[in-house]
Amino acid sequence: MDIKQLKFLIALDETRHFGQAAARCHITQPTLSMRLRNLEDELDLVLVNRGQRFEGFTQAGERVLAWARTLLAAHDGLFAEAAACRGQLVGSLRLGLVPLSNFNPVNYIQGLSGIFPELKYSLSSLSSDEIIEGLGNNQLDLGVCYLDHVNPNYFEFFEIGETRVGLLYDTRHFHFEGPEMSWEDAAELPLGMITTGMHYRKSIDLSFRSRGLNPQPIMESDSTYQLLQAIHQGFCCSIMPLDSGLEEPIEHLAFINLPDASVLAPLGLVMRKTEPRSAIAEKCFAEARKMFGIEAPAV
Repeated sequence: MDIKQLKFLIALDETRHFGQAAARCHITQPTLSMRLRNLEDELDLVLVNRGQRFEGFTQAGERVLAWARTLLAAHDGLFAEAAACRGQLVGSLRLGLVPLSNFNPVNYIQGLSGIFPELKYSLSSLSSDEIIEGLGNNQLDLGVCYLDHVNPNYFEFFEIGETRVGLLYDTRHFHFEGPEMSWEDAAELPLGMITTGMHYRKSIDLSFRSRGLNPQPIMESDSTYQLLQAIHQGFCCSIMPLDSGLEEPIEHLAFINLPDASVLAPLGLVMRKTEPRSAIAEKCFAEARKMFGIEAPAV
């Protein structure tokens, strides 16, 4: 077994296609298939359900895949750790982010890139629970999520602040008077919402229900980009975070305030406490403290 075989297995999981996985790994499809069969022979397990095309992983394959991700993360972490010992910071910061918040990741990684010019970034849009799970199994280095379910025994974190929200709309399609809109008026609009189950969505739903309102969104999506497309085309309005970068002038888009509008739980940056913890995670977490003016806890 070698690390390349594990990379091939992970590429197949991410693409769900033999040809695309081979192209991602810069090898031919027959070579990919042969190397995966060699791995199966070495483990004495069938990992992949094969037909005329990729048909998913076997139960054993799913378990091996989870270990492959852990081993590959450890492999990359080892090289990053060696570079850190030489006074360098190289590799990729794996950052998980809840999809709607007052945290602008571009500002953060731009600040980091000025300090660590060789560092690369892998950003994933996930729920708070998925971020905590990813940090726990070492698939993420840092996470930006809501802190109500973060266990301080296992994770180090600091608050970024509350997420204030407002109604985002396209001025070509909607026109509102005054600086503020009531929740009652917002409930009458065609609304696009982030998918049910996300912490952000739960807070918005609670804000409506606490006022005796139960609006039915015209559209739901787990993609912020798709919501912005729908807003731009006048299909809907949406309740979005302020201080997220969207408040910067974007042609035809505008915010109107909602009273007492914020997400209930505080937002924070989270890092696992236990080893293995990469030098990348530690240094980027420390730099984030400085950026947000948060003092490190006394040792």
